[in-house]
Amino acid sequence: MSITPHIVVQGADRAATFYREAFNAEELERIPTPDGRLMSVRLRLRDSLLHLADEFPEMNVLAPPTIGGTAVVLALDVADAEAALAQALTAGAEIRHPLQETFWGTRHAQLTDPFGHVWNIDQHLHDVPHEEVVAAAARAFS
Repeated sequence: MSITPHIVVQGADRAATFYREAFNAEELERIPTPDGRLMSVRLRLRDSLLHLADEFPEMNVLAPPTIGGTAVVLALDVADAEAALAQALTAGAEIRHPLQETFWGTRHAQLTDPFGHVWNIDQHLHDVPHEEVVAAAARAFS
């Protein structure tokens, strides 16, 4: 079993270009509708798949700007967080949380793409015992 995000954007064609530039996504296929919208654009991001779709308000398929945000964060595990973040920013993403080392053992940043979706960029640095992560989280959120 696997899970593949299917995200809704305002401008799936532009979004496919952005994800190619920002995250080196490879476009696998697209399915247009007669009115010119895209029902699906299937992308490969290394070993993962991502589907994009234009908004279809008549079916209540809406993008983050239409609904006032998103409750989902998409996470990318990368070998070089600084380079991945710089590439995404050059492509048009905006920083939400700057790159920093975390108590859970990663270099971590968070960004928002031009379509309202939120992305984590994470580079594993070292393993941290679960008990230490839980204790550090308790301190951070108290």
